[in-house]
Amino acid sequence: MPPPIRRTPITHSIWRVHVGVLHSRPMELPPPSPTFLAAALAAALFLVAVLRGRPARKYDLPPGPRPWPVIGNLDLIGPLPHHSARDLSARHGPLVSLRLGSFHAVVASSPDMARFFLRTRDLAFVDRPRTAAGRYTTYNCSGLFYSPYGAYWRQGRKLWQAELFNARRLASLEHVRGEEVRSMLSDLRAAAAVVALREHLFMVNLNVISRMVLGRKYIVDGAGSPFTPEEFRWLIDEHFFLNGVLNIGDVIPWLSCLDPQGYVKRMKRSAKMFDRFLEHVLDEHNERRRREGEEFVARDMVDVLLELADDPNLEVPIHRDGVKGFILDLIGGGTDTSAVTVEWAMSELLRNPEVLAKATEELDRVIGRDRLVAEEDIPNLPYMEAVVKETMRLHPVAPLLTPRLCREDVSVGGYDVPAGTRVLINIWAIGRDPAVWEAPMAFRPERFVGSGVDVKGQDLELLPFGSGRRMCPGIGLGLKMVHMILANLLHAFAWRLPDGVAAEDLSMEETFGLTVPRRVPLEAVAEPKLPAHLYALS
Repeated sequence: MPPPIRRTPITHSIWRVHVGVLHSRPMELPPPSPTFLAAALAAALFLVAVLRGRPARKYDLPPGPRPWPVIGNLDLIGPLPHHSARDLSARHGPLVSLRLGSFHAVVASSPDMARFFLRTRDLAFVDRPRTAAGRYTTYNCSGLFYSPYGAYWRQGRKLWQAELFNARRLASLEHVRGEEVRSMLSDLRAAAAVVALREHLFMVNLNVISRMVLGRKYIVDGAGSPFTPEEFRWLIDEHFFLNGVLNIGDVIPWLSCLDPQGYVKRMKRSAKMFDRFLEHVLDEHNERRRREGEEFVARDMVDVLLELADDPNLEVPIHRDGVKGFILDLIGGGTDTSAVTVEWAMSELLRNPEVLAKATEELDRVIGRDRLVAEEDIPNLPYMEAVVKETMRLHPVAPLLTPRLCREDVSVGGYDVPAGTRVLINIWAIGRDPAVWEAPMAFRPERFVGSGVDVKGQDLELLPFGSGRRMCPGIGLGLKMVHMILANLLHAFAWRLPDGVAAEDLSMEETFGLTVPRRVPLEAVAEPKLPAHLYALS
């Protein structure tokens, strides 16, 4: 007899719905509603399909735990799925077969398996599963992140690389990044003795992205906007949250009509509000284009997207919803990820004073005490670069990468991966594998000094931005932001933990979502160490 199911926070709500449908007593139920009857019919059809269905082909799947009816192996996935996946890999090997509700999935947890899925057979695994978040929060997958593989996605990817994130455009907006970093340093200098760092990191990244993409800081300047700055901040937070949750309807589709967690309702509400805001942004930009006529020059990425959408030579037209989908990708992908990475880096440095001392010594030696760090200084700070790589090894913001979808039957290592399989790459487990890294749990930036191992997708043991066709197209901007913010934080302030908090007692617990930040926001003492005029806003 199988062991009793462990009720993890995720599966408990699934189990509650499942048991309630099957075991509620008729005398206690109210008159059946049309929604209930539809759900009951869907459940009956599902059970008939399970009982009568036979696979068209017998597959030799990778090893994995035995699934339960309906929920599959969801009972084994805890609140930190990348931890659960590593535990399963320890028992079953580097390629684990799982049943996630109604869908088959495999989890790869070694560089060789990552190379197979992301490089060797990248084209077979380049698709994305369709989710409620993609459908409701990004205009039916009109952005690049959720878009299925095809002509539209290929064209979008090319435009992002050639137009939005090319070296010339990033260089032209360097002053924006510099101004916002200086503003963050000024705010920190004026803050209380003990700083809650996360809010400052989130705001500097959001302000940079808002100015680069939208043309101004809507979260600060609400003039003419349909929302106040506070409402806009709430909308951003809600968008991040809803794109990181596990929606039961995505893994057990016949429950989707019930929306048992209420997430779809919230997605629809968020999408409606965001659409009001984005329509306002596009109207503002189009009005300036009409007003300036032939004198018009693109100032931000929305201007560029609107110009691209007007190009009659595009292989696939980019409609207004497509422009809005791309804008949401730019806002979502460029804000939380960099903030989370810098907070983890600061946490590790405060736990490892000797590493912090080496990093600050390099900054004092290369930069001096009479100016801030500029982007052009980053190549001259090899130890700082090593600190960033080591942080990304131990704390990748997307530890399972974004799921891929198998487009055709594929064989690997003597096992079958059927078409339709969800593929997860556990880069968090790879980064902590003693077979790959010496002393993997230790924070040792020295391992990267002069090693040649990079984060740009070629070294399969270090993949914070992924690899292959679906690799993050914003890697250049992301690295600039992380390096600039972290280097200036260390250069402008002397950092220590608050009184009474020992380095070994600093919590390093995680929480899982669209990204994986610290469960408890980092608090530290920041003491200015540069001349006062360097913190002043010009």
